[in-house]
Amino acid sequence: MSRTPQGQRASLDKQPHEVAAMFDGVAARYDLTNTVLSFGQDRSWRRATRAALGLGPDDRVLDVGAGTGVSTEELSQSGAYAVGADLSLGMLHAGKRSRPAVPLLAGDALRLPFADASFDAVTISFALRNVSDTDAALRELARVTRPGGRLVVCEFSTPVNPAFRTVYLSYLMRSLPAVARTVSSNPEAYVYLAESIRAWPDQPALAGRIGATGWERVAWRNLTGGVVALHRATRRA
Repeated sequence: MSRTPQGQRASLDKQPHEVAAMFDGVAARYDLTNTVLSFGQDRSWRRATRAALGLGPDDRVLDVGAGTGVSTEELSQSGAYAVGADLSLGMLHAGKRSRPAVPLLAGDALRLPFADASFDAVTISFALRNVSDTDAALRELARVTRPGGRLVVCEFSTPVNPAFRTVYLSYLMRSLPAVARTVSSNPEAYVYLAESIRAWPDQPALAGRIGATGWERVAWRNLTGGVVALHRATRRA
């Protein structure tokens, strides 16, 4: 499998092959880069996602956009059976090397390789904004979830404090790419990631889209002042 050339990043049109290639190019140091860029907050965001899903030992949970499986591994701490799926083969190969016990499969969020109602819960962390059709992905997540099952979307969002929001957006567009150059295997990809965060819907707008695609009882909780939001919902019967 060929790696993405240094300096390549996806366009905001989010063509699947471009996104997959971009993540292939950052796979080698992806987990380390995320921890550095988030000042270590990525760990608490993963724990909060697991808690919001309310998983039990008999549950089956699907982690879409799982990347290297670090989020899938966190979900398994609940005792549930957790399986990860991702479009990037480079990320999956990196995950297999570092987490050989975590079940990781190749899968497109728009065409998941699972039967209807296969899971008690589904989650997607920091990946929904990279899918070319957000609404179709939410419907596909609903398809593989049993009626009454749970969804948690963990995604970058809009800080609620105006002053903090200004500082945060400046960090995204100026400081984040600069920091990425010191730790990432493909710093240019983080320019796209910053742009995609800035273009992403805010909390109420995303809640509305979730509610229109097969989910009900939609609510959200802000983390780190709204830098990240957890959107929770239940699969309609």
